[in-house]
Amino acid sequence: MPAPSVPVTIDDPTNIAILEISEDSIDGFARDPFDEIARRAGLDPDTVIERVRAMLEAGTIRRVRQTLLATNLAQGALVAWELPEDKLQAGFDHLFQDDPFSGHVVIRSTDIAIPGSRYRLWTTLKVPQGYSIDKHCRHQAAGIGALRFRTMQAKCLFRLGVGHTRRRGMEPGARADAPAEVLDTTLVELDEGEWRALTALKREFAPHELVRDLWQSRAAEAGLSRDEFYAIAESLQARRVIGRFSTFLEHVKPIAGNQRVTRYNALFHWAVPPGQELDAGREVGRHHIMTHAYWREGGPEFHNVNVMGVAHGTEQDTLLAHKAAIDQHLEEAGIPVAYTAVFWGGRSEIKPSEISPHAYREWCAAEGLDPAAMRGEPEPTG
Repeated sequence: MPAPSVPVTIDDPTNIAILEISEDSIDGFARDPFDEIARRAGLDPDTVIERVRAMLEAGTIRRVRQTLLATNLAQGALVAWELPEDKLQAGFDHLFQDDPFSGHVVIRSTDIAIPGSRYRLWTTLKVPQGYSIDKHCRHQAAGIGALRFRTMQAKCLFRLGVGHTRRRGMEPGARADAPAEVLDTTLVELDEGEWRALTALKREFAPHELVRDLWQSRAAEAGLSRDEFYAIAESLQARRVIGRFSTFLEHVKPIAGNQRVTRYNALFHWAVPPGQELDAGREVGRHHIMTHAYWREGGPEFHNVNVMGVAHGTEQDTLLAHKAAIDQHLEEAGIPVAYTAVFWGGRSEIKPSEISPHAYREWCAAEGLDPAAMRGEPEPTG
């Protein structure tokens, strides 16, 4: 455990200054991310390392890692599952504990019965290049007793970055001066050396690994010199594969000092006219409260919504006020919304999705599956 003299709560002024930067503001690959955090926070790097290490040991920070734009490395989808109520919790446990390729696992509910409200279990899924999302889901559906599922692949992204600390107290309607950038989901192919470097790059850090020369041990792990490792990482960044260097807080669970970073997460749905998805997504994505925003096709199960996004907060009414401000902004921007909905998050767990083809082959062997039989393009979902 950290020394008692090192504050580890999220209301400490120094920790706030660090977390406002370290959660989601260090874009791309940084050779010395702690120096960058320190510079922006007005602190020295040793203090930043000491505080981040202490918060990680105390559980205030749940993980520290270099994130990837995994939508460019593996086929991905948001998956909604319908299960009998008596199998819901076991299905949650299985997909969180036993499926390395499922990341966010959330049980959601709605305030009233609406299209799609019978889909209670939601997951994010990444399936390595060459393998089928649909076949993977069909295998898991049989295992958890799902009645049906709906996969919704992202056609493009408009917002991706958590940053709970800097969003606390944000006023509804706060947004950027310009619409959000469109990030495509075109897959990038890597060679064996790049996969080796990427595997070392993305693995989360243990407290003792948080040092100024952060990447030396990861370069050695990949069998590369530090300069070779830097060159590959920066090449991957130029190819838009690298996300952010991030410290992740627990979303809902109590942390040090019995504090909670957030209490609620809301998945917002909008149905806009075909052809206006990009315009709508860019307007939704410019709102600072949004942590994620995508163009996804919900299909008839979800009243044909096509723009989705997630926001987190400590009060439900405040999140609804944020959504109302976004709805009004869309109307003012001349983008009609034919239908909209809110799915509230309940029980949730988050882990990075595995994206390595080698790991997928190992998983298939453990499941008694022929990896070759899991390849192919996704088919229509059930």
